[in-house]
Amino acid sequence: MAQHNDLGSEGEKKAVAYLKSKGYTILKTNFRYIKNEVDIIAQFQNQLIAVEVKTRSSRDYGNPQDFVKPQQIKSIVTAVNTYIEQRNIDLEVRFDIIALIAANNTFEIEHIEDAFLPL
Repeated sequence: MAQHNDLGSEGEKKAVAYLKSKGYTILKTNFRYIKNEVDIIAQFQNQLIAVEVKTRSSRDYGNPQDFVKPQQIKSIVTAVNTYIEQRNIDLEVRFDIIALIAANNTFEIEHIEDAFLPL
């Protein structure tokens, strides 16, 4: 596996651990529908939370959250809508981003709630 894939997988694991530590219930990771994917689907209180995880090794080219583009947002929304329909879920949905910077064997984590609205 390429080094950037390893970094992304490690970032997703750190994001799951972070969310659990904050009281979120993890319902599904890497949910896919056709070519659409959402990294983490969680529940917090009475909300369904769709989380996009962005991990980078530095900020040299910008903040991780700046790399969530409109097409990716559409893909996330499609995947989450499918997840909701398949399971007949009736909860308010929120879209978050967890941005991680890996440095010196540690991760700096920034959790951005309500990061975007469905397109």
